[in-house]
Amino acid sequence: MEKTTKQKIGLATFWIGAIWAFFWGGIIGWFISSAFHKFTMDEISQTVWSLSGPWFILWGLFGATLGALVAGIGILLYSGAKGSTVLKFGIGIFLTLIIGTMFGSFGHFPPFFGIGGILILLFFFGILWLWAKERKSLSGAPAAAADLKLFGYVFMLIAAWFVCGIASIPFPKALEGITPTSPIHVMIFFVLGWLFLFLGHYKSRKQ
Repeated sequence: MEKTTKQKIGLATFWIGAIWAFFWGGIIGWFISSAFHKFTMDEISQTVWSLSGPWFILWGLFGATLGALVAGIGILLYSGAKGSTVLKFGIGIFLTLIIGTMFGSFGHFPPFFGIGGILILLFFFGILWLWAKERKSLSGAPAAAADLKLFGYVFMLIAAWFVCGIASIPFPKALEGITPTSPIHVMIFFVLGWLFLFLGHYKSRKQ
């Protein structure tokens, strides 16, 4: 089946976003990580990766995040979504990214994390409840795909839980001076979460 012009543009946009994300999140991220493990902060400040420098800000704010946004717009175009849907997606995600990062400069506000954590749990168990309703009507490959996605949901929540624990260490007075442990376990849970979500979607695709 020949692709339409809209699909071709969408596919090209998707790959632009994917390449951007892999370049900044993978290649450039590796160089930044290596520099931060090798040099002191004073030495880093003398390089292009200074925390206040444009390249570090570009990487931190718009590395994989901008790539994901552009790829999302591209895949919507490729899938035949309406122009209004693509526009709302692009503007909505971009504004959320900007506003969300702005809140990081307002200082630490513990109640926000408590409220956010409760909302995440509510959304998670709401997803599980809706998943169970849908799962009852499935069999064969669609049921197997749904089961794989459930693994992904659970691993993502576990990863979020441990991220919260590690990220919160610098703020409580009782934990002053404690050095956070390596987040290897968090990366394992994130990788498993994304893996099972990918496998679930792969399994549920039309043959």
